Formats: sequence, C-alpha cells, structure tokens
Amino acid sequence: MNIAQQLSSEFSLKQEHADNIIRLLDEGNTIPFIARYRKEMHGSCDDQVLREFGERLQYLRNLEKKKEDVAAAITEQGKMTPELQAALDAAQTLAALEDLYRPYKQKKRTRAMIARERGLEPLAQALLAQEGGSAAPEVLAAAYVDPEKEVPDTAAALTGASDIIAEIMADDVAVRSGIKQLIAKQGLIASAARTEEDSVYRLYYAYTEPVSKIPPHRILAVNRGEREEILKVSVEVDEEAALSVFRRLYIRPESPAAARAFLEGVLTDSWRRLVFPSVEREIRRELTEKAEEQAIKMFGANLKPLLLQPPVRGKRVLAVDPAYRTGCKLAVVDENGKLLDTGVIYPTPPQSKTEESAAALRRLIEKHHVDCISIGNGTASKEAEIFVADTIRPYHGKVSYMVVNEAGASVYSASKLGAQEFPQLDVSLRSAVSIARRLQDPLSELVKIDPQSIGVGQYQHDVAQNRLKESLQGVVEDCVNAVGVDLNTASPSVLQYIAGISGTVAKNIVTYREENGAFSARSQLKKVKGLGPKAFEQCAGFLRIAGGKEPLDNTGVHPESYDAARKLLSLVSEERRDLRRGVPGLDRAVQSVGAEKMAAFCGVGVPTLLDMARELAKPGRDIRDSLPAPLLRTDVLSLEDLKPGMILTGTVRNVIDFGAFVDIGVHQDGLVHISQMTDRFIKHPSEVVKVGDVVEVKVLEVDKEKKRIALSMKM
Repeated sequence: MNIAQQLSSEFSLKQEHADNIIRLLDEGNTIPFIARYRKEMHGSCDDQVLREFGERLQYLRNLEKKKEDVAAAITEQGKMTPELQAALDAAQTLAALEDLYRPYKQKKRTRAMIARERGLEPLAQALLAQEGGSAAPEVLAAAYVDPEKEVPDTAAALTGASDIIAEIMADDVAVRSGIKQLIAKQGLIASAARTEEDSVYRLYYAYTEPVSKIPPHRILAVNRGEREEILKVSVEVDEEAALSVFRRLYIRPESPAAARAFLEGVLTDSWRRLVFPSVEREIRRELTEKAEEQAIKMFGANLKPLLLQPPVRGKRVLAVDPAYRTGCKLAVVDENGKLLDTGVIYPTPPQSKTEESAAALRRLIEKHHVDCISIGNGTASKEAEIFVADTIRPYHGKVSYMVVNEAGASVYSASKLGAQEFPQLDVSLRSAVSIARRLQDPLSELVKIDPQSIGVGQYQHDVAQNRLKESLQGVVEDCVNAVGVDLNTASPSVLQYIAGISGTVAKNIVTYREENGAFSARSQLKKVKGLGPKAFEQCAGFLRIAGGKEPLDNTGVHPESYDAARKLLSLVSEERRDLRRGVPGLDRAVQSVGAEKMAAFCGVGVPTLLDMARELAKPGRDIRDSLPAPLLRTDVLSLEDLKPGMILTGTVRNVIDFGAFVDIGVHQDGLVHISQMTDRFIKHPSEVVKVGDVVEVKVLEVDKEKKRIALSMKM
C-alpha cells in the first residue's frame, strides 16, 4: 500500500480525494484555501481534518525516508537479507523501524563489544545454540581461555559470552515486541513520594495505575512532579512474566539443565540491565508523547471557541485591570476600540479607597457614556468585581460588566507591538486597553498575543513548545480565515494570519494602504510589494472590502468564481440583485432549479455553488454573530451565597480531560466533572461543551476552606 492509499484508508476518504489533497499541499496551497475553495477536490473536509492529513502525510514521508536510510546502512554493512528488507518495508512506525535497526546501529563501546574483541563470539553462539550435548558451559568455555586476550579463566570466558548473549537478546525485535505487549497489557505506572512534605502531588505519593488506562492529564501530572523532584515515577511489570518472554524465544525444552541454568542467568541480566531500562524509557516516552498530543489538541479545542467568541458590538467599554498594591488600571475605548481615557483607582487592599474609587469610576462612565465594563480575571479580580457591581447598581442595568480572560495581556503590554500602538502609555495601562478590546472583538485582540500565552490549556507549559506553537498557530489561522477580515481596517497582527500572507507582506499591505488610501478592489492587492499571483490566489477570498467598486469583494466568494456568481444572480430579478443589501432566497432558487443542474450552469461544483448562495444572501456576514452572545452581568455572588441545589447560569472558561470549569459569578470557577455533564456516556467533556458556552448549572457542593465548587449540568 502506497502513502496515498494508506491515507485514503486511515481518513476514510475516496482515493481521488486523498490524491488531490496531497497534490494541493505539494503545490504550496494553504489549509484555509484548500478547505474553503477546493471542496470538490477533497470531499468538503474541514480545516482540522486537512491539517491532520498533512501532518500524517509528513510523518509517513519521513518514515519512508528513514526506511531508505536504514536499508542503505544495513546493506553497506553487508548484512541485508530478504527477510530483513521485508520487515523494514512492513514497519508502520518510526519506533518499530528503530527496533529493527537496533542490532545494526553504531553503539558506544559496550561490554559485548569488548567480549567480541576477545574472541568470545563463537562461544556465545555455541552457548546460545545450546550445543555440545551434555557438556557443561564451563567445559565449552575452557577452549576460549587466553590470558593474552584478557580471558584468564573459564569464568571470564563465560562472563564475556554472557555479555554478548545478553546484548543479542536485548536487540531482538521479538523480545522487545513481546515485552512492550506485556507492559501494555499488564504494566503499571507507579509514583512514590521523594519527600514527606505536603504538596499538590499528594494524590500521587503512593499511586499506581495501569499503563493501558492512565489518562493523559495524569501522565503529565506525575511527569511534572518528577521534574520538580517531589515524585519518583517508574513502570512496574511482573518480572516472572517478562522473563517468560525470553524463555519462549531462547530456551529449548530439551536443553540440558546446565545450559538452561546458564541461560536463565543471562536472560535475567539482559532483562534487568538492558531491556527493561530501555523499554521503560520508551514506554514512558510514548505515553508522554500521547499525553502531550492530547494536551495540545485540548488547548487548540479551547482556543478556537475563545477566538470565535461573538464581539460585543456598538458598546463603549471601560476596562478594569485589577491589582492590590499598585491599584486597578482603567481604560475607556469607544465603539471602534479607540482609546478615549485612562486612570488608576485604589478600591482594593491595602489602600481600600472605595468611595473615592467609586466616584472616579462613575465620572468615567458618565463622561464617556460607558455601556459595559470589562474586568480582567487576574489578581484581585474578585474584589474588583464586587466593587464594580456595587458601583454600577444605581444605573439599574444600563451598565453591565463581564469578567474576561486576561491571560497574555501583560505579554502584549510589554511587547514591541504594544509599545508601537501606545508609546505614550505605561505598560500596565496597555494591559487595560487590551482587556477592554477583548470584550469588543476577542479575535482581533487575541491575535496580537502568542497563542501559548492564552491560558485555556492543560499543562501547556509541560509539552513540546515547538509542536504546541505550530498547532496553535494553525488554530488561529483557521479562525481568522473563517471570519475573514476588512482589508481597509485590519492590523498587521490579523493580516499575517490570512492564508498566503506573511508577516512582511501584512506590513506591506498596511504601508500600501497608508500611502495610497483605502483599497477599492481586491485586484489592487496585486500591487502590494511581495504579494505575487500565488499569494493573491490564497488570500483574496478571505479579505473583504465594504463599499468598494465590486460588491462581490465584500463577500467570501473568491475572485476566480465571480463569473459563476453573476450567473447565479441571474436567477433572481434585476431589482433584487442589490449585493450591498444581500440577496435572500438564492438557496430556494437553487433548489427550484436543482443544485447539480445549477452548478453545471454556473461552471462550479455543488459545494462551491451552495457556499456562493450563502455569501450572496448576506454579504459581509460574520460567522460569530450566529453564536450565543457573551453573558453580561450586573451583580455578583460570593462563595458564602452559594448553597447546594442553587441553579445558576455560567460561562465555560476551560475544558479539560476530566471536566469543565464554569464561571458562575464568584471569584472561583466551579468544576463540572465529566460524570455530571450528561446522562449519556461520553468519552470527553468536549463532546458536550466548549469554551465560551453559556450553560445552566446546579450547585452540588461548596468547600469554603479549599475554595472548591462542585457543579452539575444534570438537572
């Protein structure tokens, strides 16, 4: 089976679709472009499937290249056989390939190598073959005693031969495969305390769990405890069961007792000294890699809905960046995110200037006609929230507030970009501006921050950072392109995530805009320095121009399909073809003619036709507008207010492997355990909720001392 066939099978795709995806990727097309504008070629796969397909394609190509390199190295040694070549060809993973290559790989100087140099290889082979009839190993070894080769006696000869045999066993693919299977079925991950002090890892001070069942988040937890030298972590497996794997492969039933006893000692040494330490490292590495992939996947799954939270449009926002000693920083922005005012108040300890701070807050609200207050969820957030709720109570609901995730705001405020945007502002005040804009347009603001700094993951600092960055960049890219951007207002931070546009080209677009005025047509992009025909093909459909020369430029219709779009518009009467207002009813017109017949008339595929109909019905549409609006509050609860049985409305802040954390309006988010999400069986909380969802929950338990809240979504 070739790579294309294997991918077709793994992803349940038609062979032609798999072939097309490979060709599109090899031609340098971006994932967003392929997903949106080449649906007919791949069967309408979404961005995530295409990314996973691309990653798997790269892995399989790397595997094939590695196979070639390994085969060449073994052939060069003159040790290639038809059986070995067949095994190399059949290897499905890099780990399996490494096991096959292990006996032929250049090693550091080992005890077995030294024994071979002393001429003990024939003795080792004779003992391993259990030859010599009833002759004891000592009798066979006598012929290899040679003081000049540092083999002074039979004991030294047998020790050297043992080292050679132990290494042969350790390099045997069948042995390693059998041991790995045994550990996968019966092995345990065990952790023990290296300290008597209490810590967050107390749960793991004397802990075991089957290798086959331990969930990813617990793997990462014990790994972190081990790195912090609080835990000692190991793999446990029944030694007798492990030794039986060796016996089945290396001890013959008819072997003489003396030979059996000798080999028993050798295989025990091979297991303890060579095989188990190596396989243990490999098992733990594989578990860690799987756990990291799950953590990265979970981070991406949480980041996407966070980026796609609906904007709070048309509202003037006052941001509160909470703090204790240094005071709460304030920033007011207008409906378009333009900074209007800043300030600092001290309603929190140690100053606790509540009345003075309330007066200052009300002055800003009234001066700038503030509609909503955005409060960062960091240090002193609860105190700030209580203060804000008390202060806005006299406005009787005309002013609301929302606690927003401020993760990464400090990173932005201290960044080069933050300094360029607000050179006159103190770093702390830049954070307040970011917190305000996050409420107005989360996507446009969050793209300014390294995705790794947005805290919606699980153990994100414990995973491979390059892999995490690559994955999250893909999530941001998918979100930005799914929404599309206004070519005449988008910042370089947003533009650089548009398909086909690099950071340099994004800056060149803004420079062109500043020097030549607003873009009036997508075709003008071809005049931007560094934006060639291929880049134009990739990016054009995701860039919008409102009020330009060509109404289709304000839709998601790609320029290559403009003629097809005009044919589609011919279905409706001339007075209804006002693209600036939208052309509703196109989908019904398509249905009346027939999608396939209409697609053929327009010269496009059915998926493209249906996409065009949706775009023409509502030009400039924002997919985020169809999502549930953010939950704005006017009052606050305290932990003491909570009682078991209370029904509350909250916002999902983070989804993890064992549940979801929900903001119910108290400082501490409550946990909905996976078992409390639904009455039906689910494998993962993400099947039920995502970040940003507004959910109704019931309070199960409140632990005031530990500040823990248990919630349920099962009413």
